[in-house]
Amino acid sequence: MNAKYWLLGVLAVSGMGDATAQVTAADYQRATKMLGDRTAPLVDDTVRATTWLDDGSLVYGKTDGGNTAWLRLNPATGTPAPAFDAKALAMASDKANPKGKPADADKLMVTGFKHDGAALRIDLRGSAYRCDAAGCAAIAKAKSGDEPGAASPDGSREAFIRGWNLWLRDVASGKETQLTFDGKPDYGYATDNAGWKHTDNAILVWSPDGQKIATFQQDQRKTSTMTLVGTNVGAPKVQQWKYPFVGDKDVTMIERVIIDLSGDKAKTIRLQMPADQHRSTCSDDIVCDDGWEDVQWAKDGRTLAFISTDRGHKSAKLRVADAATGTVHDVYEEVVKTQYQSAPALGGVNWRYLPESNEFLWFSQKSDWGHLYLHDLATGKLKRQLTSGDWNVTRIGHLDLASRTLWFDGVGREAGRDPYFVHYYKVGLDGGGVQLLTPEDANHAVVPSDDGKYFVDTYSTIATAPVAVLRDADGKQVHELARADLTRLKATGWVAPESFTVKARDGKTDLYGQLFKPSNFDASKKYPIITYIYPGPQVGSVRSRSFMPAHGDHQALAELGFVVIAVDGMGTPLRSKSFQDAWYGNMADNTLPDQVAALKQLAAKYPWIDATRAGMWGHSGGGNATAAAMFRYPDVYKVGIAESGNHDNLTYEDDWAERYHGLLEDKGDGKTNYTGQDNASVAKNLKGKLFLLHGLMDDNVPPQSTLQVVDALMKANKDFDLLLLPHARHGFGADSYYVMRRRWDYFVKNLLGVEPPAQFELKPAM
Repeated sequence: MNAKYWLLGVLAVSGMGDATAQVTAADYQRATKMLGDRTAPLVDDTVRATTWLDDGSLVYGKTDGGNTAWLRLNPATGTPAPAFDAKALAMASDKANPKGKPADADKLMVTGFKHDGAALRIDLRGSAYRCDAAGCAAIAKAKSGDEPGAASPDGSREAFIRGWNLWLRDVASGKETQLTFDGKPDYGYATDNAGWKHTDNAILVWSPDGQKIATFQQDQRKTSTMTLVGTNVGAPKVQQWKYPFVGDKDVTMIERVIIDLSGDKAKTIRLQMPADQHRSTCSDDIVCDDGWEDVQWAKDGRTLAFISTDRGHKSAKLRVADAATGTVHDVYEEVVKTQYQSAPALGGVNWRYLPESNEFLWFSQKSDWGHLYLHDLATGKLKRQLTSGDWNVTRIGHLDLASRTLWFDGVGREAGRDPYFVHYYKVGLDGGGVQLLTPEDANHAVVPSDDGKYFVDTYSTIATAPVAVLRDADGKQVHELARADLTRLKATGWVAPESFTVKARDGKTDLYGQLFKPSNFDASKKYPIITYIYPGPQVGSVRSRSFMPAHGDHQALAELGFVVIAVDGMGTPLRSKSFQDAWYGNMADNTLPDQVAALKQLAAKYPWIDATRAGMWGHSGGGNATAAAMFRYPDVYKVGIAESGNHDNLTYEDDWAERYHGLLEDKGDGKTNYTGQDNASVAKNLKGKLFLLHGLMDDNVPPQSTLQVVDALMKANKDFDLLLLPHARHGFGADSYYVMRRRWDYFVKNLLGVEPPAQFELKPAM
């Protein structure tokens, strides 16, 4: 998904409604300066890579003038000090990488920290270092194979996949032990394959004591096969893997197992239940933000809780297994009409297994809003609804059973504020109301300490600079970590985007969006308008409600002579359940009625918007939506750029559409509930200029999805533009900047009506 930015607006627009006379290479260069890799280094006094150590201290980087100082803070004293000797670390890095670029002590891009006695273990440039008062030295790399491993809780061992079986490696010695022996092709242990996503990672959850592993044997033997053909000299190289499609009789299933490592030999315990669907409550993959979150161990490792989800996501069943015997009993089940998810926006799960108190925490949108409910583990009965009202709990931050207190993120609770602003709260499990801990009218990003005693709170809006503070568990500010300075950024001509509110298709519901104008904006002139779209349903078009020096290329694109907007229409998350389900079963909607409504209202309000010159672009689901806009609203949108679009969900992986559109149903006369949902079926309606792009090695959305639209346009005798990237995956990778330049060119030529500079070379910042 990309963006729309505008430059220092040096476009000679002659008058109201007149096209830009010329767009030059200098204009493109100014637009380039508004991209994130150019603007981010110009923001001073920001905090990055905040990491809580197991001794309760906080390590973070603080930027200033393009440099980063790494600090360590003891919350009890509130006084930061250098976390390590940066010069010593730079020297150690140079010694470990003699052929690499010399490290700059003031610009170390540290990626991780770990407490190691009196020292710090620091990850830098792909290597690990140990820094203490005496200096820094590289840590010898552990003995390991080529396979990626899943580390045990103490880090001494790692589990990995080899030959469809699960193996164990001792990190110190490199000794390897085979754990399972009956894995076979497409019927392997812990294999990571959702079709649209496939890696060599082992999907599993270690018990807290490191004596057991929860995983599965994944059956893909009857699953459909995806094939991509490479572009190379000589015989083409073919890539194939299992990829389930909507409506397939046979899709990927998982047989849950526990590997017991406590004895002399590993023992495989199969859970006594039928195979489960390859589904989760948190994504269209089995893995969530922090791993396989729908599986949770008891602290003593004796029992394992997990959720079974049906193929269409209409039910979620909490189950508990005995780790010794594999017996399973059902605890609780929720059934919904559309689709169940364990958070209002997919990402992480908001249920918790609490056998120590004989309870479980459950997330539900049964009230039309996402809230938390405390249940009895033995009976499944509700003990207490912890949160309520017309707002959503979005993420559990910390749960302390000793004090019976829960900390969490929420949206939409504070009246008169942007309903998407995140705030941090706490509530008692046994009584009392919800308490706000982050009072500022802004979007809050919170990182709690492991013990929950403190949290880092970075708050901002799209127009106000971030402030990072340290607060205690009651929300009291302990220390101000940084207050961002935008002086150098603004000196480049940077301008902040603007927030706006319009009414949805129903004329009643508020929709929230962002608007980007050129830095040399002139209200006496007319500007074409470009909509960036991602229709959801799992996220929306707006990239962030927090401060960002660049929202993709929104501002850069705006600098070329456009107004750029992004608005979250009905069907996207973080509002009510009914808001997100507005077009369940009709994914062709794509929020487009709301996008058109927003366009018309903004044009009526602002005379400088020329709605007769409206364009749209998007990537993936946004590519689908853009083509749909050109075909279903051909008199509204004149130019569209559709990148990597899933233009027909019958040509995409099963879990996506079966979750948001429903299982394939035969409607008779050769029709199904998916008939007419695809873009090829309405491609004949094209009137404007359409640019289709796809990577031929896209292993997420298959390239034939775009080629089906190409075929339909050809049959309808329509003119269009097409760019196929021979080696690109779904996100375009190394081709991203070339695609961005082609996107700018297409809008300049077809929406502004002038020629772009020939073959302007757009590159990443050095």
